[in-house]
Amino acid sequence: MKNMGFRWYGSNDDAIKLKDIRQIPGTTQVVGALFDVPVGEVWPKEKIAALKHEVEAAGLKLEVIESVNIHDDIKIGLPSRDQYIENYKETIRNLAEYGIKVICYNFMPVFDWLRTNLHYQLSDESKVMAFQSSKLVNDPDKMIEKVKKDSQGFVMPGWEPERLAEVKRLFTAYSGVDASKLTENLKYFLDAIIPVCAECDVRMAMHPDDPPRPLFGLPRIYKNREDMLAIEQLHESKYNGFTICTGSLGENPANDVPAIIREFVAKDRAPFIHARNIKFMGNKGDFHESAHLSSEGSLDMYEIMKALYDTGFDGYIRPDHGRDIWGEEGRPGYGLYDRALGITYLNGLWEAIEKENN
Repeated sequence: MKNMGFRWYGSNDDAIKLKDIRQIPGTTQVVGALFDVPVGEVWPKEKIAALKHEVEAAGLKLEVIESVNIHDDIKIGLPSRDQYIENYKETIRNLAEYGIKVICYNFMPVFDWLRTNLHYQLSDESKVMAFQSSKLVNDPDKMIEKVKKDSQGFVMPGWEPERLAEVKRLFTAYSGVDASKLTENLKYFLDAIIPVCAECDVRMAMHPDDPPRPLFGLPRIYKNREDMLAIEQLHESKYNGFTICTGSLGENPANDVPAIIREFVAKDRAPFIHARNIKFMGNKGDFHESAHLSSEGSLDMYEIMKALYDTGFDGYIRPDHGRDIWGEEGRPGYGLYDRALGITYLNGLWEAIEKENN
């Protein structure tokens, strides 16, 4: 696949080096971000330029940003949102100037994702992230402390300290925001930024909720096909698109992930794909992450890749969360070895499907 990528947290906060990524066969893209710019502030051109130069000097491309996070005032719908939206517009323009084509983002209140175990041990002694309802601590503060303790000193995406330090205030601020209000606030945001995206040819790609269900009484609005159709209609434009994360959507067994891909890629509404597998556990809705191989999980990765091929997908794709294997102890879900194996497997499936059809 020509636009296979690898998420990277930057030379200051990632044990993985760009030269390591460059050595993964078939990998051409780095999916990056500026992690030292506070949420809501404009991304400075000089920092974008420095990141782009660093990536390109390693022989890779930087065309996808994950993520330009949305300030909570926008999601809540506070009067201050207008200034944060203006800042977001300027960030889009700055990124476009340096060749960025896709911005991945989410619209989840407080928590960007949630797991109850960051080091769940499988029978082969590899470790993965897992979600078990019975292990869910019904106290957000305790859940935050658990994630911070288990993250091995790394900042986890969506769990930035400055944001989580005010979690109690955020829960109070979101108390009047239900799914309908959150959707209304998303429309307000999209109506403001999509014209700028069209002007700059930068596509927004909204990431699904993870897990795809309400938690702690917080609303979730991108859980399934029906939600995607509703979001699509909030602002009709190919620049209002989706990141299809096979793992996040696949965490609900009612979601037919290949069918979702066939529908939304065919409509040119999915410029970015996260490809990963998950394995359902005993209780409904419980799962652990797994190796990418179909036989290791509950998702059929062949059918997922075939759906992409059949619909002419030519966007950006990356392997998502991997296992901790071979003694690697890094940011949970974001080690080098298993994600590299995932890329090799996904590219192998793609090659086989291409040759079957030529």
